[in-house]
Amino acid sequence: MVNAATGRGVHLRWGAATHRGARRVLNEDSYLASASAFFVADGMGGHEAGEVASAMAIDAMRPLSWMEVVPADDLRDRVAVAHADVAGIQAPEGRGAGTTLTGVVVSEQDGRPYWLVANVGDSRTYHLADGALEQVSVDHSEVQELVDAGALTPQEAAHHPRRHVVTRALGATARPDADYWYLPLQAGGRLLVCSDGLTTELDDDRIAEVLLGRPDPQDAADALVADALAAGGRDNITVLVIDAVGVDGSDDADDAATAPRASTPSVSWEDTLPREARATTGGVA
Repeated sequence: MVNAATGRGVHLRWGAATHRGARRVLNEDSYLASASAFFVADGMGGHEAGEVASAMAIDAMRPLSWMEVVPADDLRDRVAVAHADVAGIQAPEGRGAGTTLTGVVVSEQDGRPYWLVANVGDSRTYHLADGALEQVSVDHSEVQELVDAGALTPQEAAHHPRRHVVTRALGATARPDADYWYLPLQAGGRLLVCSDGLTTELDDDRIAEVLLGRPDPQDAADALVADALAAGGRDNITVLVIDAVGVDGSDDADDAATAPRASTPSVSWEDTLPREARATTGGVA
């Protein structure tokens, strides 16, 4: 577990855990956890390419960790750099490489601290507050499009054979078409940033149960990875848990010293590359 205070009086604690899973040879996930930037990238593209893609995306985001507060334009610029870097990878056998990217930075609006969330792909960022877990990011995936269209229920989507097919990824599409959201940064809030190796194995109810029952963020991150492994561990699993334990000058700055309380085979790389990339590399759309 790491404790840190940003230059704007935001006091954070966080924990991080990653595992290659029970069935994968390589861990193609990468992550960044620092005083002001927290990201998870889940690489795709086959042997070595996915590992390189996720690492390059995280390296592109690393300069944000040196800022006390991250402006929105700086975040967008780094996402664009990550996209360009990944797009330039020469993947084995001409397969092409890509990576998801999701996470948060410490930002502000009108002088007040905010989380700024960014997402490309189907890794996820969640917010836990007042005992309720909310998925902030929206999956860029075929099944999410079917859910949005009313053709699938969320329960059906969780078991759909094409649930791993993403529709956007860094490096694999024409542009880094990320989504962004602002969230108020308040003491007592908890964020979860994770790859889909967690959410494939555990539903939101179980994730919330662990987050609510484990006040220490490192303990919570370790427990989520262990539970995902016990449930099958069919993919790489990466988890970041970030607690805002104090915000100087806010009404609740002294109220939150801890976090809130209250058998399908693994898919091949062709199933996980975005549709646009798969079309250019000989995959079936």
